[in-house]
Amino acid sequence: MTTYHFIGIKGTGMSALAQILHDSGETVLGSDIEKHFFTQDALEEKNIPILPFSETNIKDNYTVIAGNAFSEDNIEIKEAKRKGLTFYRYHEFLGEWLKQYTSIAVTGAHGKTSTTGLLAHVLNGTFPISYLIGDGTGNGHVDSEYFVFEACEYRRHFLRYEPDYAIMTNIDFDHPDYFTSVDDVFDAFQSMADRVKKGIIACGDDEQLQQIQAKVPVVYYGFAATNDFQAQNVTETEHGTDFDVFVRNTYYDTFTIPMYGDHNVLNALSVIAICHYEGINAEDIKNLGTFQGVKRRFTEKVVGSQVLVDDYAHHPKEITATIETARKKYPNKEVVAIFQPHTFTRTRTFLQEFADSLNLADDVFLCDIFGSAREKAGELSIIDLQNLIENSTILELSKTEILQQYKDSILIFMGAGDIQKFQQAYEEQIEVNVNR
Repeated sequence: MTTYHFIGIKGTGMSALAQILHDSGETVLGSDIEKHFFTQDALEEKNIPILPFSETNIKDNYTVIAGNAFSEDNIEIKEAKRKGLTFYRYHEFLGEWLKQYTSIAVTGAHGKTSTTGLLAHVLNGTFPISYLIGDGTGNGHVDSEYFVFEACEYRRHFLRYEPDYAIMTNIDFDHPDYFTSVDDVFDAFQSMADRVKKGIIACGDDEQLQQIQAKVPVVYYGFAATNDFQAQNVTETEHGTDFDVFVRNTYYDTFTIPMYGDHNVLNALSVIAICHYEGINAEDIKNLGTFQGVKRRFTEKVVGSQVLVDDYAHHPKEITATIETARKKYPNKEVVAIFQPHTFTRTRTFLQEFADSLNLADDVFLCDIFGSAREKAGELSIIDLQNLIENSTILELSKTEILQQYKDSILIFMGAGDIQKFQQAYEEQIEVNVNR
């Protein structure tokens, strides 16, 4: 029996995949940089070893899986190649592993992680399943019937998969360091559609997805009456959102989700559609109502009179949706956005769109642009974004106490980099003041 060694095991997909293999009875360990990431907590709970990078980590009987963020120059990748070991990139291995299940890929420019988590939650209440969520959560089961997984379009990695089903939430221009236009993104999704074996669940309210051609049945969901699955009579309550579902214009049932915002209704509707298609009864689908959310997607923490929210939003449309959620859940609170742009390429491409979405908040604090392993610097700075936003201030890590002025407000820390350190610094500052 082989041992699976993960190079870059703290990556969100890598961490989840390592947990799945571990839960399925495989021997798993991995390596990464020594900085703490939230994804490692679950690995440590399962006693999966995490080592610092070293060529001595690579043993002769290992199967090596490398994260996509690491180049061929990584010392462990070079050693694995030198030894001639069985070697996969993350998406290559996942493409092979999922073939043993009824697989459901969840893909789209926005909403992948939340939808994957929601679907996994509903199915897990009915069947033994395996699931891989892009927030670093992974779960395996030796008797899994379904494998639910998040499929990322970046660099067309999802073309390594041949899922039985695919949920497609939307098509939008993102990852401008790779894709050239929305047409280029559409081309990738069309190629993905060609690889689906049984059926596609697609948002019919999305103009791009309406153009998808497929060899398998396509079931559309959305708010428009032209959809196969339509949400009507959407009502917000203090506990979440209620809505009626009509299947091909016939009333099906009423569902409740503990979230707010149209995007969350659409995510839930996609889950209802795939479950209905697979013959799961409505009462089991209503497990939607007990969903606790996924990591870093409107994750709330009450501190004094403030609500602090940690959110992964890093695209203008995601920022808009997150602020919409805050407005609907807390209609009487002032909304303060603390935003850290992720990559110079994305910031430059969507500069005005970022400003427009952030202007929906009452006040805005901006953190320096977070680079990436591929892109350490760029020609613009955070000042370029600040110049486009009226009520905006540059936030320094050592000056987070300025946020204490917003009594009885909701503070949303948004970004795909290390925005959490700003929230942590602020919480520590509050603790210091309390103990004085």
